[in-house]
Amino acid sequence: MVLDSERDIISHRVFSDIPELLKPGDLLVLNDTRVFSARLIGHKERTGGEVELFLLNHVDNGAWDALSRPARRLKSGAQIVFGEGILHADVINTGTDGHVTVRLQSNLPVDEAIDRVGVTPLPPYIRREPDSHDSERYQTVYARVRGAVAAPTAGLHFTRTLLNKLAKKGIENTPVTLHVGIGTFRPLSEQEAEKNHLHREYCIVPDETVRKVRTCRERGSRVIAVGTTTVRALESASSGGKTVPFTGWTDIFIKPPYAFTAVDSLITNFHLPRSSLLMLVSAFAGRERLLEAYNIAIREKYRFYSYGDAMLILGGQR
Repeated sequence: MVLDSERDIISHRVFSDIPELLKPGDLLVLNDTRVFSARLIGHKERTGGEVELFLLNHVDNGAWDALSRPARRLKSGAQIVFGEGILHADVINTGTDGHVTVRLQSNLPVDEAIDRVGVTPLPPYIRREPDSHDSERYQTVYARVRGAVAAPTAGLHFTRTLLNKLAKKGIENTPVTLHVGIGTFRPLSEQEAEKNHLHREYCIVPDETVRKVRTCRERGSRVIAVGTTTVRALESASSGGKTVPFTGWTDIFIKPPYAFTAVDSLITNFHLPRSSLLMLVSAFAGRERLLEAYNIAIREKYRFYSYGDAMLILGGQR
């Protein structure tokens, strides 16, 4: 679906038409994060009881924040074994709702051990177990920097061939990195929706990307974010009309009303109700215009969620 905000027109195309819809000089900004095998299934060394860990964030010195299942089964000091001893986890402390901090140890480099024994953390609405193909299928073709627990799914529509066609037309691309966290899956409560801060995610907006964004703006072309995670990274690096290099954690919550600084257009999927992603797109396209587009999408049987169809929003609210 193409939502042309400037002309207030909605049209229907296929994604391979993107080179026709963009202009020479436009700049695509891509989130190059790579999903890792964050879901670990093992057993307690002492009792043999099965435990599942969902790794969230690497803290330091081998320590990780994680979610455990069953949520109440782990206590501080418990030891968990994965992959017949390839990877070990010591529970440092436990929190509420299954949150734990663990220290991972292995004779291999820990990242390698995680990838050997872990499985791809598919979204919860994909009701099957991951298979050996998901570690590559649930990645963008430009995924490079390991660290996400969910794919930046707007980028799944791109192929190498399509990116080459865009480049030949004079449409450059440049990366940011935002490691997508578990919060992207979760519906917002009323209390969370009222806050000005959201779950934290680690992001990097490098010098070269900042330079390309500024050059694009100076020549009067459009900065087109591929995915809401890219918007979050760019807007975290921007204030007062200027984008600067940024590395660190962001908890920015983009919701209506919001004055966008860094992004002119957006490629995104169709999102779940009550999600922070839908609120961001609503802020960008305008609530009434987006509601109209979603009603049309439902009528026309567009596919929603991670492996669903795409929307190109040309010119958002500024």
